[in-house]
Amino acid sequence: MKASEFVMGFERFRSLICVYAILLVVFSSPAKVTAGDIVHDDDSAPKKPGCENDFVLVKIQTWVDGKEDVEFVGVGARFGKKIVSKEKNAQQTRLTRSNPRDCCSPLTNKLAGDVIMVDRGNCKFTTKANYAEDAGASAVLIINNQKELYKMVCEPNETDLDIKIPAVILPHDAGASLEKMLSNSSSVFVQLYSPRRPVVDIAEVFLWLMAVGTILCASYWSAWSAREVAIEQDKFLKDASDEAPITKGASLSNMVDINTTSAVLFVVIASCFLILLYKLMSSWFLDVLVVLFCIGGAEGLQTCLVALLYRWFKHTGDSFIKVPFFGAVSYLTLAVSPVCIAFAVLWAVYRNASFGWIGQDILGIALIITVLQIVRVPNLKVGTVLLSCAFMYDIFWVFLSTKLFHESVMIVVAQGDKSGEDGIPMLLKIPRLFDPWGGFSIIGFGDILLPGLVVAFSLRYDWFAKKNLRDGYFLWAMIAYGLGLLITYVALNLMDGHGQPALLYIVPFTLGTFITLGKKRGDLQTLWTRGEPERVCSHVRLESNEE
Repeated sequence: MKASEFVMGFERFRSLICVYAILLVVFSSPAKVTAGDIVHDDDSAPKKPGCENDFVLVKIQTWVDGKEDVEFVGVGARFGKKIVSKEKNAQQTRLTRSNPRDCCSPLTNKLAGDVIMVDRGNCKFTTKANYAEDAGASAVLIINNQKELYKMVCEPNETDLDIKIPAVILPHDAGASLEKMLSNSSSVFVQLYSPRRPVVDIAEVFLWLMAVGTILCASYWSAWSAREVAIEQDKFLKDASDEAPITKGASLSNMVDINTTSAVLFVVIASCFLILLYKLMSSWFLDVLVVLFCIGGAEGLQTCLVALLYRWFKHTGDSFIKVPFFGAVSYLTLAVSPVCIAFAVLWAVYRNASFGWIGQDILGIALIITVLQIVRVPNLKVGTVLLSCAFMYDIFWVFLSTKLFHESVMIVVAQGDKSGEDGIPMLLKIPRLFDPWGGFSIIGFGDILLPGLVVAFSLRYDWFAKKNLRDGYFLWAMIAYGLGLLITYVALNLMDGHGQPALLYIVPFTLGTFITLGKKRGDLQTLWTRGEPERVCSHVRLESNEE
């Protein structure tokens, strides 16, 4: 039988695609905003009268000798006056050093509404604020002795505080810059405000469309490929009769089926790999991940482009040349591969540029679509086991891992907090366009890939069962996935951008809809075990597009 370009020289591709399927599943990162998050409430810092402010990020815009300069970001205290949210309501105020520098005793310099900058020192934060207010300051900027930000709270024995000026803590490097400004200029003015996030950013809408569109395209490609295999199978059986029987495994050699054992092992393997990432996360390790992503992304992009171009260049796609190590490769693949490799290399070089997210999304979507076309769940039982394991995995590593590691391992890995970079590349991301704090909305590949395996299975079943959209399962599975992802973003906004495990919402919607409909229609037993409808005879009677 003549090799089709749609299998893409799969003998050389199979090992790569299986490895990257595992890698993508491992990176079931939470759908989360990666930068500019409002600092969240802490159970160790309960609210009480006079000390009940929410922890918020605060922008400190500077002017040096009348010229606008850099902007710093700090964290507002639990106590003190609330900081205005609108920039137009924030006043430009002179910045002055405190004397003594730590503000742990009454100030010797009297202030006329200035903002004072103080060192962290050894006394209580509320003590500093009280002394600053007594000296006539309008606000106090406390410089931390470390580069991290810190939550300023009240002591347990402090009650009924009445501090009427805002207090903000800044990291050590910001304090060093402000100190340099005060030493090298005649005047430094600052403006403090804490802008609020929009309820919904358009980036989340586009990210939702990207995730749903990716599964939609991959599902149709997967179902179309399965139908083509069935048509070729039928023709072969007719021509060969009983002399050369064909097995299901042979005809579907270009696809990899997941079984229940591999679905269960996912939790163990993925968890071990996630811990490895958490422990080894650094700039050099991130570079390794970037290289792996470039290889997988280029392969996925090549597969998608060749499949699209084959329709117009069939002769080139069906003409092969033997290449060392890779074996038989079509001329069309040889022509497309350099373009895909160059695209991946350019993304790696410019990935930190303002437009780098575009290349990352293109490579990521191509890779996800390719994996969903090659890797399959054979029945609903395997899909249920896989998604149930992923459901527990996501919840544990986002929420429960804080009990063991004192921080959310999944969120740390997704953000790349320990690498000093923008996080792992196995994510789709879009910049938050109308968010004053900037940053990105992101979703992990696993949050698209894992549910996508079940959704793609539903369309394949519908096509073999000759069901229309309304009577089938694909439409409702797609709607369920879209609703689950939408609920994820609702929860994300209700939690002020705190990372959410998307599968917590997607899995119940998707599986619940599929299983409920299957039971109601009487197809559940077939969906659960066979994964395809009962056939009347051994020959598959499907019409090809050419007939």
